[in-house]
Order: sequence, then structure tokens, then C-alpha cells
Amino acid sequence: MPTSPLPAAPSASPEVIEIERALSRITYLSTRARQHDRLMALAGVPLDRAAVALLRQIADSDALRPGELAQRLGVEASHVTRTVQQLQRSGYVTRVPDPDDGRAQRIQLTVEGRRAVGRIRDAGTRGMQLALADWSPQELSQLATLFHRMVDDFLAYAAEDDADQQAPAPASGT
Repeated sequence: MPTSPLPAAPSASPEVIEIERALSRITYLSTRARQHDRLMALAGVPLDRAAVALLRQIADSDALRPGELAQRLGVEASHVTRTVQQLQRSGYVTRVPDPDDGRAQRIQLTVEGRRAVGRIRDAGTRGMQLALADWSPQELSQLATLFHRMVDDFLAYAAEDDADQQAPAPASGT
């Protein structure tokens, strides 16, 4: 099924162009397989990038249904199901009954999963701390706030875009 082209947008401001360039550079640096492998070796956690992203998302929230996890990560539910199975086999997550719906289950971290997330975060922040050693606490706080705001806005835009793509086409009058 062909996707519709993006709507015409006004010319991007120089600031937005620079933000996009910086994000491309950050994405490249953070998604290199060698970088991920080094981080996992330091943390002692043998997981792929998708599993780490899911593990971190679960750690940052209460127990969630697989569909909610997929929505938060912006991936297909089947992707989450496979990754949850991998994390269960590794002993990092477990399924628990959904208190709001006895037929559904939620995914939560095990004790070993919490330890693994802690090791991953420690390994990741060590390098970041060294790289940003010359930044003031105020600059770091401002950057963290703006990054979270940007991600939230990106997710909101993506949700709106998904809703627009799933909406039925208006009936044409003759």
C-alpha cells in the first residue's frame, strides 16, 4: 500500500535544519553496532538494541500491556511480542495479570531485569559524563528538559500522523 507524501511544509528555519543535522549525527553515533556492543559488554547484558529499548521503557513505567509498549516505542505489536519473549527467556521480564482486565497481561521487570537496566544505565552514563564534563549543571538540566520535550512532541506528532493515515477517506459527493 503506497504511503501518501508528506504535506508541503513551509521552508524550515535555519535552527530546525541545524537541529535535524545534529539529531542525524547523534543517531548515527548512538546506533552504531560497535557502540552498542561495547555498552552491552560494559554492562554485562547480552541484549540487542530492540531488547534494550524495550527493557528501558518497561523500567520507566508501571507494568504495561504489550500494545501500550508498542505504542510508546512506535513499533508494531508483533515486534514487542517477540522481544518480550526474548526478555522472558533471559529472565529480565515477566507477565502479570492486568488488574483492570483479567483476560489481559502486563509486562514488568524482574529483579534481574532491574539490575540489568541499572547496569546498562550506569555504563551509558559513564561515557556521557566524561564527554559532557565541561558542561555546567544548568546547561545539562536545560538540555535534558529540551530533549524530553522534543521527544514528547515527536511522539505526539507521530500519533497524530498515524491517526490521520488510519482515518477513512471522506466520501466524495457526486
